[in-house]
Parts: sequence; structure tokens; C-alpha cells
Amino acid sequence: MARDRQSIVKMSRREGYALHPKAHKVLVKRTGKPGQNPQSRGPRRGGISQYSLQLREKQKVKRLYGLLEKQFSNLMKEADRRPGQSGHNLLQFLEQRADNALYRAGFAPSRRAARQLMTHGHFLLNDSRVDIPSIRLQPGDVLVARPHSLKTEYFKKLDDVSPVPGEIPDWLKVERKKVTVSVTGLPTRDNAEPDINEQLIVEYYSR
Repeated sequence: MARDRQSIVKMSRREGYALHPKAHKVLVKRTGKPGQNPQSRGPRRGGISQYSLQLREKQKVKRLYGLLEKQFSNLMKEADRRPGQSGHNLLQFLEQRADNALYRAGFAPSRRAARQLMTHGHFLLNDSRVDIPSIRLQPGDVLVARPHSLKTEYFKKLDDVSPVPGEIPDWLKVERKKVTVSVTGLPTRDNAEPDINEQLIVEYYSR
């Protein structure tokens, strides 16, 4: 399965945004982009172009959710065909991914870790084994850890590996002890990251 194997910390520095929990401390200490001379961090002559802003926002969100370019582009095309605002549709699709739901539910410390849990087949979707992180969850769907997986060290030490998040989205119902996530509705724009400017992404693909 194709995936982006670049360092998540380097990607976070490139985007100036913590794409992974462990990147927060690094960004505080090292604010420059990878390979950038610390003495030359001033703005370029003429400022930043609109295209550059659009590109960086697209890259940020694509990397935040762990998609490759073709996957992201196809998702944007689908979002554009759906009724409603294309940017909101895109974020809803991204939030509906199974790996994102596991991350939001607090069963993985990051989306990358949630993706790994899915690809290793540790969860059942509606009683069927599933290993596709990108599968889109719908209301009524239930993700539950397989009985065999609950015996692994990861799930035995789940509270240490992935503590309960401060807030769980209202479209998910979580049973922590049973390691179960039930989908009770559809995510809204408010459920996605607040500092995403989805309109820039729509503009990028509308060129």
C-alpha cells in the first residue's frame, strides 16, 4: 500500500504546522523550514503569492490526514460534485475516514498510528475484518477491536499509549473499555481542525 514515508517532523516544519503530536515541541524550538538558513528567515521580496498560499494549505491538509496526491485530488473532485460547499464536503470526507475516527476516538495517539492499526487488521467494521484505513464510515457503522487484538501489549496499555482525548466529536460514540466506536451521525465543519482554510484548497483545484 502506497504511503508517504517522509519524516512527519520535517513535513511539519515545511508547513509551519504540527501534523503530528510529537511535532509541537520541535516547532517551538525550530521555526525555520528544513534546509533554511536561520539568518535568512525574512519574507521574500514581493511577499507570498496567492498560488503559494493555496499550495501550502493543500499540502498541509493532505499531509495532516495522511493522503497521497492522487487520493487527495480524487477526493476533491468528489467533493466538488456533491451538493453544498466543496470545501466543507472535502473536510467531511476526510473526517469520515476510519483511521481518523480511531484517532478522534482516542484509540491511537496520531493518525499515522491509527492508520497502522487499521492496515494490520486490528478492528472489525460491522463484524467484518477490515484493513482499509481510508474506508468512509457512515451513520450506524461500528468499529470494534478484534478479541485477539485486545490481548496485545498495545491494547493492554492503551491508556498509557493513547490517553483519553479532551473532547470526542459528537458524531462518534466511544466505549473505551470495549474499544468500540459507533458512528451516530456525520461530521460537520466544526468537527475538523479549526485552523484549516478549505477555501484556499478549493481555489487551488479550480485553477
